[in-house]
Amino acid sequence: MDLRYETGRPAVTVRPALSGDLDAVLAIRNHAIEHGTALWTDTPQSRDEGAAWLGAHLGRGSAYVAEADGSDGSDGSDGSVVGFGVYGPWKDYSGFRHTVENSVYVADGHHGRGIGNALLATLVTSATQAGLHVMIAGIEAGNAASMRLHERHGFEHAGTVREVGTKFGRWLDLTLMRRQLS
Repeated sequence: MDLRYETGRPAVTVRPALSGDLDAVLAIRNHAIEHGTALWTDTPQSRDEGAAWLGAHLGRGSAYVAEADGSDGSDGSDGSVVGFGVYGPWKDYSGFRHTVENSVYVADGHHGRGIGNALLATLVTSATQAGLHVMIAGIEAGNAASMRLHERHGFEHAGTVREVGTKFGRWLDLTLMRRQLS
C-alpha cells in the first residue's frame, strides 16, 4: 500500500517500511529519545536493538515510512525518509490480540507539513484492513499537537494516568486515546 499525500511542499508518499529504512528510522527514533518526551526512555536504541524492533513490525506488516517527494531538491528533500509510523500489540496477553497501539514520528525540521497525518491515516487503514478492533495511542499529556492529530482521526480521550513515567528529571502524565476500528 503506497499512498501519496499532498501535504504542502513537498508531497509525501507513505509506503511499507523495508529493512533498508533502518538507519533513517533509527535516526528519527533516537532523536525523539534524546530530545523529547514521546519515548519514555533515556537510552538511545543501538542498531541491533533497532533492527530487532523494526524487524518485528516488518514481520507483522505494521511499519510504514513517509518519503518526501521533493524531486526538485528545492527544500533539501530528495525522497528521503521524513517520518515513520508503526502499530503493534498493546499488551502481550491473548485477550488483547485485537487491540494495537500506534506510534508516529516525524523527523526534526519536518513538523507541520501533514506528515504525521498521512502516517496515522495509513496506520488506521492498515489496521482496519487487518481486521483489528481497537487502536490505542499513549501520548505524553503535554503533547497537545499529538492529541489533536489523533482526534482528527477519530480517537477519543480514554483517560489520563498521572505521574506514571519520568524523563528529564520530571514526572510525566500519560493520556490514553482510543479509536474503534471494527
